[in-house]
Amino acid sequence: MSIHIESEFGRIDISTDAIAQIAGTAATQCYGVVGMASNNQLKDGLAVILRRENFGKGVVIRNENDVIDIDLFVVLGYGVKISEISLEIQKKVRYDVEQYFGKKVRSVNVFVQGVRVIDEN
Repeated sequence: MSIHIESEFGRIDISTDAIAQIAGTAATQCYGVVGMASNNQLKDGLAVILRRENFGKGVVIRNENDVIDIDLFVVLGYGVKISEISLEIQKKVRYDVEQYFGKKVRSVNVFVQGVRVIDEN
């Protein structure tokens, strides 16, 4: 599935994987985010933190009527205020995706898959 942008010069097709990569990178840049987790069911109650090249597995992109909906599955650091961090993730991801692709983002849903202690060393 891809998103299409029409201009006077022609047509641009953007893969949802590209959008997922930008959204995942934006989310992990926010304070308090340890990493992205897989959107599949958790195995043994543990969230596996994804590497940068697999951020697409922790992001679900839906495109309807020329607007984008984004679901993010994240792991947060222990001791952070989940509601504040989630709000910052929503703002950052919405801004970055709209700036990069020029498409309206209708919703950014944050699903906290786990909490981890951040190693300060």
